[in-house]
Amino acid sequence: MPVQPEQSIIKALAYFDIFNYPLTQEEIISFLDQQMGLDDVAPALQRLVAEKRIFRLGNFYSLQQDHALRTRRTTGNHNAELLLTVGYKVGGFLYQFPFVRGIGISGSLSKNFADQDTDIDFFIITSANRLWIARTLMHLFKKLTFITGHQHWFCMNYFIDEAALRIEEQNIFTAIEITTLIPVCGNGTMDAFFKTNNWTACYLPNNNFPKSSLIMIRHPWYKKAAEWMLNNRLGNILDNYLMKLTTRRWLQKEQQGRLNMKGERMSLRSGKHFSKPDPSYLQKRILDMYKQKVDLVIDPASSVLTSFSG
Repeated sequence: MPVQPEQSIIKALAYFDIFNYPLTQEEIISFLDQQMGLDDVAPALQRLVAEKRIFRLGNFYSLQQDHALRTRRTTGNHNAELLLTVGYKVGGFLYQFPFVRGIGISGSLSKNFADQDTDIDFFIITSANRLWIARTLMHLFKKLTFITGHQHWFCMNYFIDEAALRIEEQNIFTAIEITTLIPVCGNGTMDAFFKTNNWTACYLPNNNFPKSSLIMIRHPWYKKAAEWMLNNRLGNILDNYLMKLTTRRWLQKEQQGRLNMKGERMSLRSGKHFSKPDPSYLQKRILDMYKQKVDLVIDPASSVLTSFSG
C-alpha cells in the first residue's frame, strides 16, 4: 500500500490528544501505524501545519491550537523525571516480594508525564501459578502505606504470570501501553514479555521496545525461603483459594457500583494467570474516543453523516 504520512500523523496525534498531550516529531514517528522515516514525516508535518490541520507548539505538534498544552507537557515531563526516581526505588522494593519475577512502570508516568494527581502504576509478572499469593502479599503491604499517605506510590494494577505472558487484547491501546512500559526489574522476564508480545509491531511498526537498563536485584534469603515453603501442593491450594476469595470480593464491589478514589468504576478481570482492570471499561472508553476523534479529524463529513444515521 502507498505510504500516507498525513493520515498516520493525524492518527498518532489524535490518540494522544485524548490526554491533551502534544508530541514531538520523533514521538510522532514512533507512534505511526505505517513504517516510515523522517524523510516522509518532516515534509508531511510542514504541509499539515500550513493547511492548519495540525498546529505547532514550540517543539510539539497537536490537533489543538492551544499553547497552554506545551506548558502543561513540559511541566509534566519535569515532574515525571522526579517521580520516576521514586518509581525505580519502589519497583526495586516490590521485586523482593515472593514469586515476583518482573516489574514495569506503566500508566501516564511511563509516557513521561506526571501532575499532582499522578500515581505510580506498576505492571507485575509473577512465577507461574503463584500470582495470587504474590498479589495478596503485595496488597496487604499496600494497606500499610495508607498510614503514611504513600499509597499512590504502590498502584499495582496489572498482574500476569510467566504462564501467560501474551496479552490477550490486541489493539492500539494495549500496543501503546506495552511499548511505553518502562522495565524496572526482571532478570530476563521482562525481555521474554516483550518478545512474546511482538505483535505490537502490527500497530506501531516504528516503535522499538524500551532500552532502559533494569535494576538487577538478587532474590533475598526471605524471598527464597518463602518460595521454597510454598512451591508444593500447599502453595497450589493457597493460590487457588486466594484467587477465588479476591474474585468474589471484587464481584461484590462491581455489583455495588463502587468507585475508586479517582471516581472511576472499580472492576477486575481475573483468572488463574492474570489479574487486570476489566477492558470493557477504561480501555473500551479510550478506544471509542480515539475512533470518534480520528473519524472527525480525517473525514468530518463522514462523521457527521454517521452521527445523523445513528
